[in-house]
Amino acid sequence: MSIMQTRQQPKTWEDVLRMPDDGNRYEFIGGRLYVTAAPVIRHQRISRRLQAALMRILQDAGRGEVFYAPCLVEFPGTVDRVQPDLFFVAEERREIIAEKQVLGAPDLVVEILSPSTAHRDRGIKLDLYARCGVREYWIVDPVEDVIDVWRFGDGPGHERFSGELPVRLGAERVGRIDLDQVFSRHLDVWERGEP
Repeated sequence: MSIMQTRQQPKTWEDVLRMPDDGNRYEFIGGRLYVTAAPVIRHQRISRRLQAALMRILQDAGRGEVFYAPCLVEFPGTVDRVQPDLFFVAEERREIIAEKQVLGAPDLVVEILSPSTAHRDRGIKLDLYARCGVREYWIVDPVEDVIDVWRFGDGPGHERFSGELPVRLGAERVGRIDLDQVFSRHLDVWERGEP
C-alpha cells in the first residue's frame, strides 16, 4: 500500500468518496490517504481460510458477524476510515453495523501483511486500533507463517502463535484455528489443481 500520489491530496473522507472507482481499496488514517492494490493469490488464500475458520467459530455459533474486505470501518470522532482484511463484530455490539459501513471499533481486526503494507499494519494501524477501542488485533505474517495477537481490552498484551491459534471473546476461549492448515503451501498447490 502506498500513499496516493496526486496533485491534490484528498483532505476528508468525503473527498475520497468523490474520486472515481478504480478498483483499489482506500483507507484514510490521520488525514492521509492510503491506497491498496488487489492482493496476491497467497494473501487471498490465507484470508479465505481464516474467514472460513472465523465463520465456523464465531458467526455460525451466533456470536456475531464476520466481514471481509472491502468493507469500511469508520471510527466515530476521528477522520479515520479503514478496510481491514477481516473483522468481527460481536452480537451484543450489532448496533454499530450500519447499511454501508461499520460505525465503531470491531471486536477483532485481522490484517494480512504484504511487503507494501507491513510497516503500516505493524505501526500506524496497531496504534489506531489500540487507540480506537478494537479489543483484539491479529497481524498475519504469510512469510513467517505466524500470527501476532495484540489484546487491548481486558488483560492487554501481545502473543505470537504458530501451529494453533486460540480464538477468544474477551477472556473466554471459544475455539481454535489450525494455522498449519491456514498457511499450508500444500493446499495452495492443491487449490491450483496441480498434481
